Amino acid sequence: MGIIKKLVSQTAIYGLSSIFGRFLNYLLVPLYTYYFSAAEYGVVSEFYAYAGFFSVLLLLGFETGYFRFRDKANTRQDVAYSTALLFVLLLNLGFLGLIVLFNQQLSSVLNYSQHPEYVLCFSSILILDASAALPFARLRAENKAIKFASIKLIEILLTVFLSLFFIVYCPKALSQNPNSWVIWVYKPELGVAYIFLANLIASAFKFIVLMPQFFGLRWGFNKALFHRMYRYSLPMVVIGFAGIINEMLDRALLKYLLPYDAQTNMQMLGIYSACYKLSILMTLFIQAFRFAAEPFFFAYADKNDAKEVYARVLKYFVIFCVFIFLLVSLFLDFFKYFLGEEFRAGLNIVPILLMANLFLGIYVNLSIWYKLTDKTLLGSIVALLGAVITVGLNLWWIPLLGYAGSAWATLVCYCFMVLVSYSLGRHYYPVAYDLKRILGYILLGTALFYFRGLLPFSTGWQNSWLLSTALLALYVLFVFLFEKDLPKQSIQSRVI
Repeated sequence: MGIIKKLVSQTAIYGLSSIFGRFLNYLLVPLYTYYFSAAEYGVVSEFYAYAGFFSVLLLLGFETGYFRFRDKANTRQDVAYSTALLFVLLLNLGFLGLIVLFNQQLSSVLNYSQHPEYVLCFSSILILDASAALPFARLRAENKAIKFASIKLIEILLTVFLSLFFIVYCPKALSQNPNSWVIWVYKPELGVAYIFLANLIASAFKFIVLMPQFFGLRWGFNKALFHRMYRYSLPMVVIGFAGIINEMLDRALLKYLLPYDAQTNMQMLGIYSACYKLSILMTLFIQAFRFAAEPFFFAYADKNDAKEVYARVLKYFVIFCVFIFLLVSLFLDFFKYFLGEEFRAGLNIVPILLMANLFLGIYVNLSIWYKLTDKTLLGSIVALLGAVITVGLNLWWIPLLGYAGSAWATLVCYCFMVLVSYSLGRHYYPVAYDLKRILGYILLGTALFYFRGLLPFSTGWQNSWLLSTALLALYVLFVFLFEKDLPKQSIQSRVI
């Protein structure tokens, strides 16, 4: 239990900072959805959908490769870090050159020929974030969670401040005084471009703060090690691309597959993307868990009780994720006010997306089998199969079901990947996961959610909140009854 407590404490540091920081950032969703139309917000959503693909392309899996090959005994002479960092920096410099040369052509292809600044500004954000990924990975590897979280939090605070400045303060100051000093920094015609600009300035500041991580070590480029890292990391690129397809492709496809005119399609895209944000609590927890778990899984792999610990981690993970699912889905009448009224038409997809993210988190846990056994190529095949399902179901269901089709496609994809990953893990790295409890908690959470909707008196405001609180408390009671003696027990379930 001691090592699990350490993982929990690391996750808590990453998580609390992420939750607080992302909550501040999350407050930008009401800002955007109250100040911009759904079509305008659709522009932002589209670019951030592309961001996921390029975040993989501009790292090529070397973040995970660094964790695999880093020098744990002598971090100041960690050749794996300097080798990976030099490669990533050169890759991003090349990408920047291509963007500068072909900015106008790319803007035209994306139907933003009147706004080439969108592409240039957003590409700069991608480059700065990718270049900062290895320094952040080094902080995680050295268990500097507080420093990591502090820098992330400062970046988010700056983004929030600049967004409020550009979107709220500047227009108001200009309307009160047309000759105000803000005319030197604010141009109303840029509109949603200020969302990108706020992000760009914050990313640049983060990069500057991380500069000490570019130094303080002996620089070097080990060609032989680079080839080992490249062979290990390249399948991670496939996995990363497949993961982004599963997470973000729907927002790129909705613009083209919805059976409406272009303006309405962008409006639907904006609604879907805004409602996706309501799964933020689940996403935050999974992200915080990833930050803490990836270096933990690698560092603990050689221990005798590693598999037992991994099994406990997954069960605790599912327990908490089901709690988040119920918290948001049962109290959706409260969370909906984080969105402008135009965006609330898509609230019915939120529980589907929450459950989809829960299965994504389970897949993150199960993925240790190919990372610890160096079977990354086989892991990439699983991810590719998931991507094929995502693409196929989106092509089929979006014209029929609208953006709800994308939500269901995401859930089906992650369920499939969990099943396949678990089956392969049994063969290559068998872990005695407590499947009865894990599946039981998921089914219990789903049943409580549907039970709430079936009761006739759950429609009134007071009755609805009372019932939701009672159902959430009932879940906590079940968890307490089944898990209160767990610290004294070891997992004795065998692999099914």
